[in-house]
Amino acid sequence: MKKIAIGGGQGFWGDSPDAAIHMIRNADIQYMGCDYLAELTLSIMAKQQLKDPSKGFAPDFQTRILKEAGKEAWQKNIRICTNAGGMNVTGCVDGIKNWAEGEDMKGYKIGYVLGDNIKDKIPQLLADGWTFPNFDYDGNFEDIVDKIYNCNVYIGHEGIEGCLEQGADVVITGRAADSALFLAPLKYEFGWAADDWDNLARGIMVGHMLECGGQGAGGNFMYDWRSVPRMDELGFPIAEVTEDTLEVTKAPDCGGLISEQSVKEQFLYEVHDPANYWTPDVDVDISQATITQVGDNRVRVGGIKGKKRPDTLKLCVGYHKGWKTVSMLSFAWPDAYEKAQYCAEVIMKKMQRRGMKADDIHISYIGLNSLHLGVADMSEEALKNLNECVLRIAVFSEDKSECAKIIPEISPLQLNGPPGASFFGGRSHVQEVMALWPTTVPRDVVQVESRILTV
Repeated sequence: MKKIAIGGGQGFWGDSPDAAIHMIRNADIQYMGCDYLAELTLSIMAKQQLKDPSKGFAPDFQTRILKEAGKEAWQKNIRICTNAGGMNVTGCVDGIKNWAEGEDMKGYKIGYVLGDNIKDKIPQLLADGWTFPNFDYDGNFEDIVDKIYNCNVYIGHEGIEGCLEQGADVVITGRAADSALFLAPLKYEFGWAADDWDNLARGIMVGHMLECGGQGAGGNFMYDWRSVPRMDELGFPIAEVTEDTLEVTKAPDCGGLISEQSVKEQFLYEVHDPANYWTPDVDVDISQATITQVGDNRVRVGGIKGKKRPDTLKLCVGYHKGWKTVSMLSFAWPDAYEKAQYCAEVIMKKMQRRGMKADDIHISYIGLNSLHLGVADMSEEALKNLNECVLRIAVFSEDKSECAKIIPEISPLQLNGPPGASFFGGRSHVQEVMALWPTTVPRDVVQVESRILTV
């Protein structure tokens, strides 16, 4: 029975390359998917590209993974699919071409997919009456049109599969859906039909379990992180797929954990409705799925069903929102919280006298409530026994100059406030705030192209 093994090589831009390199060298896999893009990553890349047109992609894929193990992957016929192209797919391809030429890899085929960037189509869509409704909050899209950095559609598997059909050894995309990087090889290898919703759903969930790298193999493991062996050598998950079975495992001789609990955490990650997990390729139903331990670091997944794909595609629009500054002062026991709170009052009185007009001010105390907010333990005992506390004041404004007013007032409180204040990290700086407008567009707006460059 035909079996395809595919590994998850990266979970985000900046992830460690160690597991991917180990997997290429030690695991019996035919494919690897490397995910580099979170929702706002493309906005960051777009801003980089504005400053330098040669940038706008994730160079780590070439400089870390390919440099260390890319030639070995090619020699072993391990094909890699990645969305490292970001906002500049062709720039990423050029870098890989130069690397392959330097390694004397004649015949190496670089596939790349274009079409996710639809910024130039926004005016016509608006003229046609498309309103770009926001998933998260009310608002008028036309208010941000002149502030947009990027408009990228989550495209599905088709472009990637098209490159594989042309013999690509590596496939570079922009904003392909994370799971599409993994579905495409499986659909190509098994010849699944475009409307074989159950198998497409299985392929999507393979991607869903692998797309976050180490998080699918014991990293960020809430159930029992202490039980994860050799976290300093954390392996990433591998899916082994046949026409009838789907099992998750990991490479030999590495750390990490593949268990029912670790797989369940990743399986349900970011799934709002288990009966309707929408992707560009299929509407997935995991409400009756089964996850069963069948061996050491081996879990079998079954019961995945699929339904017709949606008529619209997700669009993430990154835009300029305003400005912020974040300032911090640390305080030591005794009375760390009381001193930090008093300092916040002093600073706010000064800001009131200086007429600071902020759109939002957020004051929290690291070590107490900066993460847990309103559900933090604020009892007298908890406050009294704090060894240390860091005052954090974040100011947001659409006016850059208003954010700057607070900066010179922080460091003087080392000597001009309650005892024990410690200023660290230098003066804060005003930083741009990039925001996300999540919405949808009609599927037929997007024209995906598959191309091949042979070294």
